[in-house]
Amino acid sequence: MSLKMRTSYKTLYLTFILSSICIFLYQYHMAIPRMISLQQQSINDPNLPPIYIITPTYRRPEQLAELTRLGYTLKHVPNIFWLVVEDAVDTTQLVTKLLLKLNIPFAHLLAPMPEKYRKNKVKPRGVSNRNRALEWIRANATEGVLYFADDDNTYDVEIFDEMRYTKKVSMWPVGLITKYGVSTPIVKNGTLAGFYDGWNGGRKYPVDMASFSVSVRFLLSRPNASMPFKPGYEEDGFLKSLSPLKLTEIELLASNCTEILVWHTQSKKNPNAMPLDTAKYNSTNLIQLRQIIV
Repeated sequence: MSLKMRTSYKTLYLTFILSSICIFLYQYHMAIPRMISLQQQSINDPNLPPIYIITPTYRRPEQLAELTRLGYTLKHVPNIFWLVVEDAVDTTQLVTKLLLKLNIPFAHLLAPMPEKYRKNKVKPRGVSNRNRALEWIRANATEGVLYFADDDNTYDVEIFDEMRYTKKVSMWPVGLITKYGVSTPIVKNGTLAGFYDGWNGGRKYPVDMASFSVSVRFLLSRPNASMPFKPGYEEDGFLKSLSPLKLTEIELLASNCTEILVWHTQSKKNPNAMPLDTAKYNSTNLIQLRQIIV
C-alpha cells in the first residue's frame, strides 16, 4: 500500500472518530435539559404520598451546618414538607433565610421547652418541638407519612422512598447507636422477633428516633398520641401512645432490616466562639460573620 493511500485511510479513520465524538456530545447536550426536566418533574410529583419531615432544632454553633446538610439531602426527595421547629421564643432569621434558599416546602414553627424542664440535669430536648409538629400535622394533613428526622443524622435518600407508603408504622435499622453500633428490629423468619439496642431500659420499643415512620391517617386515628417529656423514653412513649398497635402490624423496611440507610452521626460539640474585638475589626467582614457564628 502506497504512502498516499495509508495517509488517506488515516484521515478517513480520524474523521470517523471525530464525527462519532461530535454526535455523542450533541446527543448528550440535547439530553441534559430532558434529564433535568424529568428530575424536576419527579421532585414535584403531586401523585406521590407526601412525607412530613419533623426536625426539632435549637440555636447552637452546629445548627446552621447541620440544617444545611440535612436540607440538601431533602432537596433530592420528591413531595416532602419540612417542619422545622425551634426551641425558642422567636424564629432565628438565619434559619428562615436558609429554608427560603433551599426552596423546600416548609413551615418554620416555635415550641420552647417548658420552663419546668429546663432546670432538669437531663432535659427532654426536642419533645415540645415534635409535639408542636404533630399538632400542625393534625390541623393541616390528611394523608402521607411523618418522620422525625433530627438534624444531626445522616440519611440515604432511599429510606424516604421506602417509608412513603407506610400503612401504620414502619421500622428499620439505625447505625452508630451505642456500643452495639446499631439499633434495629430483630427479624427472624421474616417477622419481627424483638429489638436490638445498647440500652433497653424496660422499654417496650427500644428504638432510635430515626428508626420509624408513622402514617398520617394512623396518627389521626389516635388523637391522644404524643411524645412524653421523659428523657430516654420519648420514642417508646410515643409509639405506645399509638396503641393499639400490634408488632405484626409494623412494616420492616431496608430489605427486611438488613441494610443501614440512616446513621446517628452526631456532630462534634463546639464551644461558643470567642467574643469579637469590634473596635479592632470594625468595618470588616468579621462583623457580618459574627452574626452567623454562635
